[in-house]
Amino acid sequence: MTRLKDVVIIGAGPAGMACAVEAAAKGLSTVVLDENPQPGGQVYRAIESASENRLRVLGHDYARGRELASEFRQSSGVDYHPGSTVWNIGPDRLVEFSRDGKSSAIRASHLVVATGAIERPCPLPGWTLPGVTTAGALQILLKTSGITYQDTVLTGSGPLLWLLAAQMVDAGSPPKAIVETVPRGRLFNALPELMTALGAREYLLKGMSMIRKVKRAGVRIHVGADDIAIEGSGAVSAIRFRSKGTEHRIATDAVALHQGVVPNQQVTRLLGCRHFWDDSQKCFRPKLSEDRETSCAHVYVAGDGGGIEGAKSAEMQGRLVGLAIAEKEGHGTDPRISELRLTLKREAHVRPFLEKLYAPSRQILHPDDATVICRCEEVTAGSVREAVTQGAPGPNQVKSFLRTGMGPCQGRICGLVVTSVISESGGKSPDDVDYYRIRPPLKPLPLAELADYSADIPGSRDTA
Repeated sequence: MTRLKDVVIIGAGPAGMACAVEAAAKGLSTVVLDENPQPGGQVYRAIESASENRLRVLGHDYARGRELASEFRQSSGVDYHPGSTVWNIGPDRLVEFSRDGKSSAIRASHLVVATGAIERPCPLPGWTLPGVTTAGALQILLKTSGITYQDTVLTGSGPLLWLLAAQMVDAGSPPKAIVETVPRGRLFNALPELMTALGAREYLLKGMSMIRKVKRAGVRIHVGADDIAIEGSGAVSAIRFRSKGTEHRIATDAVALHQGVVPNQQVTRLLGCRHFWDDSQKCFRPKLSEDRETSCAHVYVAGDGGGIEGAKSAEMQGRLVGLAIAEKEGHGTDPRISELRLTLKREAHVRPFLEKLYAPSRQILHPDDATVICRCEEVTAGSVREAVTQGAPGPNQVKSFLRTGMGPCQGRICGLVVTSVISESGGKSPDDVDYYRIRPPLKPLPLAELADYSADIPGSRDTA
């Protein structure tokens, strides 16, 4: 018989760890499933094994993750399963996953989705060339191995771009250049949001400090960049762009792209949770209650999977969800619930300013016809526009025409871009266009793992 647990959490980043700690402390049977070998998620990746020098390079905010990971490990009521890939979840909250080459299942009274965010795709001419990566991928290298690319050109916009640049400076390998795509006049347009942002001014001060550090290191910064193209035959050899009316070309064998992060909506889409288009973040988000419950009863989202607010807010959201579930299970109302709600509102004050300032560039939202937008199936933006003219009203019909979203990424990379191109071409809102229907398995699954299926969880491992 499949075991029933009070709380099953998918993801062991800041939101997942914090939720598990609070739920277990209230006496709820709590299981955490995570793909990574250690807790931390993307933002605190490899936090338990990071050296003191790496903690210095990555900064205080990263080091904070060690305290949370320690709290998580010491929570004796948490049944933690690293290296677990969730590949299906049923409407009855039956969670099916693979670990150590075998598939298992567990049923949740309450399911918490803490799968975080993914980087926004950056379809540009040449973005599929070897040597092109994302800012997040470079951070993974830095966090797990202390490795940085030499002479990398960072291209795009957003706080993570400046954070990575500052970390590369501290690591002794500054970027060769930063090609920032924030248009001229965007800062002026964002000024009306600045007064609200001052309610969380520490984020603004941190951002200004990172920019000063990068400038003092002598890194070349090109602002207002547009018409970006990555050149190369077989691999990257240069990046070309226009800035302040002048054409530029920088020779390089490494380009890192970034245009912000967006919620990872694969799990909530699979479950049929209601989503809406957030025009300020230019992405879909699940519709959530005050306690972050989705439109599907007993399914919650904690962290950036419900909207981008950062690691600090993700941890608080995780604690809020854990306490809210405990309250529903009859464990009383914890006074911290009200405090967490108020603090989360304050933390969100900076978001409207950042979202207006660092909105994705025109070239990313509206790629030219020749640009590949579905990397797995090598489908161009022009092909999608042609499918719209032939009567395809949305991503699922385009998928039938062109196989977009049918590759290994299962639409994670191309989904938002396909929606954007269809919306522009068909003259409809993104909400009307909608998104891919997500089907199991959520991740590629070897048949051998499916064949070796057990209703019990093998090798349960507590954090104590």
